[in-house]
Amino acid sequence: MIYTVTFNPSLDYIVTVDDFKLGLTNRTTSELMLPGGKGINVSIVLGNLGIDNTALGFTAGFTGKEIVRRVEELGVKSDFIPIEEGFSRINLKLKSIDGTEINGSGPVISQEKIDQLMEKLHVLTSKDILVLAGSIPSSMPDDMYSKIMAELQDTGAMIVVDATRDLLVNVLQYHPFLVKPNNHELGEIFDVELKTREDVVPYARKLQEMGATNVLVSMAGEGAVLVAADGSVSAAPAPKGTLVNGVGAGDSMVAGFIAGWMEKHSYEHAFHMGVSSGSASAFSELLATKEEIQAVYQQVISM
Repeated sequence: MIYTVTFNPSLDYIVTVDDFKLGLTNRTTSELMLPGGKGINVSIVLGNLGIDNTALGFTAGFTGKEIVRRVEELGVKSDFIPIEEGFSRINLKLKSIDGTEINGSGPVISQEKIDQLMEKLHVLTSKDILVLAGSIPSSMPDDMYSKIMAELQDTGAMIVVDATRDLLVNVLQYHPFLVKPNNHELGEIFDVELKTREDVVPYARKLQEMGATNVLVSMAGEGAVLVAADGSVSAAPAPKGTLVNGVGAGDSMVAGFIAGWMEKHSYEHAFHMGVSSGSASAFSELLATKEEIQAVYQQVISM
């Protein structure tokens, strides 16, 4: 079984406002409400690819109930831990103003609730995959990911981590199967600017030296790079298509890589599936369907 953990899930309210003006009343021309959070996005794309998985995390209040309803409506199993106080966050994304978002804070997570999550994770075995993705609430310890990996290192579970800076660096000693920074996040770790696919390779290898098994680097319009456990390096330019919605593209890449690895245990195939899934989501209003991913896959393998 694959499990994803989203510590701070959200309802993403995605709106278009034509000719947005500060200080005035603006009206939307399009609206979309989706369950959000990196782990949830991974779960949805895995589900779209026909792979059973369970979404874990914490939810609170009326927004938390709506997140659970929408996740399950999309066919994903969920086992969220309810928080009695506060409410899960709402993230406002202004689609018409590129990159403009207002993200909520989310509820306070007590140690009791963290312990409940750890109990759920202790059922994992070497047959399971765990995806730790995204940020953590300020109420949780900043070494949460590494604490989870330390607890689970004897289970043999395959662990994938999609996080930034210290959250990512601190888990490397526990040898995650896959880490997926983007080129900017990788550059921040080493205080360098990484613009090309060639640039990222030596720094991806440095993450391997620090403990990562496979390093997958997403680069938006520049494509992606995989430095794999067998020493191979795979690189691909971005597939051709029209960018419609970049939200969730990186999470889709993680899901595609996992799906490809499970299918053939081939790093090349997993990489191609990752690139195809990430791009297919970027070309779609919603997270990519299996058919959309397969269509982009044909383009990727012919590049």
